[in-house]
Parts: sequence; C-alpha cells; structure tokens
Amino acid sequence: MSLTDRLAEYVAAAFTGIYVVSHEHPDALAEIARLCRDRGWSLATWDVDRGLQVAGQAAPGTADPLAAIRSLASTAAPAGGGENGDASSLLVLPNFHRFLSSAEIIQAVAHAIQAGKTARTFVIVLAPVLQIPPELEKHFVVLEHDLPDRQQVEQIARGVATEDGELPAAGPDLDRLLDAAAGLTRFEAEGAFSLSLACHGKLVPQAVWELKEGMLKKGGLLTLHRGPERFADLGGLEAVKAFCAKALAGANRRARARGVLLLSPPGCGKSALAKALGNETGRPTLVLDVGALMGSLVGQTEERTRQALRTVDAMAPCIVMVDEVEKALAGVSGSGQSDGGVSSRMFGAFLTWLSDHTSDVFVVATANDVSKLPPEFARAERFDGVFFLDLPSSAEKAGIWPIHLARYGIDPADRRPDDRDWTGAEIAACCRLAALLDVPLKEAARNVVPVAVTAAESVERLRAWAAGRCLDASRPGVYTRGAVAPSTPGRRVARPAAN
Repeated sequence: MSLTDRLAEYVAAAFTGIYVVSHEHPDALAEIARLCRDRGWSLATWDVDRGLQVAGQAAPGTADPLAAIRSLASTAAPAGGGENGDASSLLVLPNFHRFLSSAEIIQAVAHAIQAGKTARTFVIVLAPVLQIPPELEKHFVVLEHDLPDRQQVEQIARGVATEDGELPAAGPDLDRLLDAAAGLTRFEAEGAFSLSLACHGKLVPQAVWELKEGMLKKGGLLTLHRGPERFADLGGLEAVKAFCAKALAGANRRARARGVLLLSPPGCGKSALAKALGNETGRPTLVLDVGALMGSLVGQTEERTRQALRTVDAMAPCIVMVDEVEKALAGVSGSGQSDGGVSSRMFGAFLTWLSDHTSDVFVVATANDVSKLPPEFARAERFDGVFFLDLPSSAEKAGIWPIHLARYGIDPADRRPDDRDWTGAEIAACCRLAALLDVPLKEAARNVVPVAVTAAESVERLRAWAAGRCLDASRPGVYTRGAVAPSTPGRRVARPAAN
C-alpha cells in the first residue's frame, strides 16, 4: 500500500498526529500534496530554512518552530470544504525530530494534536529516523515511506535512458540492472543510472553496484561483498553446496528459501561458502555487522536494526551473511542486567524477521561455539537447515591442496606435510607461507599449529553436540560421528567437511 493510501486512511480515522519515516522528503511531500489536491484538503509545510508555506506562499512571522505549530489552527480549511465535506488541514514538518527535545515544542505539539480531533487539523512529522520523545509516543502513529519497488525503479530507468540502446531490452540483462538498483532511494537510483549513462553510454549493473557499495558503507550497517569466490574454490562441502543451490534455484515460488546456519570449528569454510554462494547464484552478498547495530543513544539500536532489515528486504533477491553470530548474541541472556534489555530487543527483532520476512533474502549465519547461541535461534522455520562442517576428510583434503597450490604458484610435485586434523584454512596457510618464505611445503608446515590441537576440547564438544542434531555438510543426511567416509573405505573418520 502506498504512502498516500495509508495516509488517507489515517486521516479518515482522525489520527491527528502522524510520524512518517522517510529518506525521500521531496517525493513524500509530492505524494502528500497530490493527495491534498485530490481530496480538497488544506496543506501547509514548515522547515527551518523556508519557514511556513501555505498553498506555496510564505507566511510572515513563522520562522520559529513554535509559531508554526501555533499557526496550525489558522490554516484550517473552511467548514464543509473538501471531498464529502471533509475540511481537513495538514501541517507537514520535515526533519522536525530535531526540535522535539524542547519542552515548549513538545507541549505545543501535544496541544495541537489534541485540538485536531475537533478542528480536523493534522500534524505530520517527516523524518529519516524514528525519534519520538516519551511525552508524545501515545500521540503519534508511525508510517513508513517505502523505498521504490521494482516497477518504480524501471520507470526511473526509462526516464533517464531515453535514447535507443541506452536501456537493456526486457530479459535477463534488464533484470540484472533492476536487481542492482534494488534498495536505492528514488534519488539514488536516478543518480546511479545517470552515472552509468555518463561513464558507459548505457545503463549497466556494474556502475550501479559501484555506487551502491559506497552508499551502503555510509550507513555502516551493511557492506557489499564483491569478491571472486566460487564453489570451485572450495574443496568438499558437497551436501551443503547442493542444498543451497537447489533452495535458491526458485523451482517453487510458493516456498521461499530462508537460509542456513553453519556450525564448525574455525577454518572449515563457513565464511568462504557464504561469500561464494552469492557469485554462484548470481545474487549480491551483503555482510551484516550485528555489532554495528548497537547504538549509544536510547532507541538507537532498535532503529538501526529496523533500518538494516528494511534495507535488506529492499535489496532482495540477495544473500545476507551474519558471520560468527554467537559473538554478537553472547550477551542476550544477561541483557536485562548489562544493557537494560537493548540486546534482547535487538535479538527479538532479528528473530521475528527471520521467521516472518517474505522477501527473497537468503541468510547464511555462521558460528564456532553453539553453546553461546540462544536455543530459540536455530529452531525450525528460522533456517532451512543447520549444517555441521567437520574437519575435512583425507579425500576432501586431496581436493583442497590443488586449489591453494595453484593459487600460490607452488609445484604440485612438492611433497606435502602430514595434514592429519588440518582444516582447509590451515592448508591455505601452509601454501601461503611456502610461497612467502620460499621454502618447501613440509618446512612451511612447521609454522602451522592445527586448531584441532590448540582447541581440541572445544572441537570435541562441538562434534558431540552436532551428532544427531545437525545436517552433514559433506553428504546428505544427519551428521554422525565416526561414520565411514565413502571415499576412504575401511577407515573410520569424523564426518568430513572442507576448506
């Protein structure tokens, strides 16, 4: 439902205090003005630069915000005016959240909202963030001005690319362009398309992604990963690779893929898999920094969480990577004593979104220590599967070595060290050190201490917990300790995973 439709309903229901969260004030004002023209309502606007504007004309003596609020009654439409006798008058206040810390203004706004019930006058605050003082929380209803949908983005693109050949024809190329622009505001989308036209002479997704990456960095909540990783760069993990690829293939749109939770000791390929998944499926990979959601001001954490999740939804279809999620959620159980419940509220909002979001967003969450995860985090319908990535089997390591030998230009005939209990990350480290120090692999291996040795107890606890509880990342089915790997007959090994 559009902003004008929702606003019309709230005005009809006489909600005289309306708070609109919007990052696109000119577009929001244009929609409100169009609604007022259609309904015959009176419209006034006030901002700190232009003062009060009534019917497009400046009103003298209203540069002060308090005077603007008190003038609302004088802007009321005549009785019986408007559609079906509706004499509603709207006062729109862009960026007025900056003034809602003053006791005088808070009281004036409260009086104006209360008087509006009989006078049919409405106070509409337009702001990019939700910051309502406690005294006014019960006086305002909150609306969100949504980012442009796919159809609106296409209209913007057609408005910018007016010459033949500047806009891709309907099909995969146009779809990739619109996917790249998902999550941008109208102003940002127009700027990205204009930049692409100036640099390339036509609209191309690469130019939009370059601009979009910088825009995401400004928020500090999400980053766009644009690395070259593919599944071919990862040895093993065949079961989880196949599961994710099939879930994202889109064979049945009635059942949206939600995501996976990956558990393993450090260095077994969780993060690498998440980064490769986006390139493998043609989706952007967003990295959500849960720690960056925490704010120092009251309500800031909750607002940042909502903002990040709104941006994620708007950028669908996409992959969202939440790395080492147990560290971000470690303080949830004691949140009431440590931070006044902020972490618990943030966690609750994230859990609700995981269960209820309908956007085409695939979440890949990784964890090294399951004991620090709240039990409700991994329940059914939050993730499509919980996978355990164990240390790689000998067969999987035989596939991992050539990848890193080729990456660092090492002779494949160089004798390999004893890699018993090594992870894929440790194989990569050995190859990198061999190239860096210009020494044979066996000599470079002296500088590698496996995590299975340094954290043997933790690895065993994780394996014991995962047995019977998690899916196997290397082959279909539930993870079982001590199973015989299909590629190493007769040898009993812990369930394989890779890299």
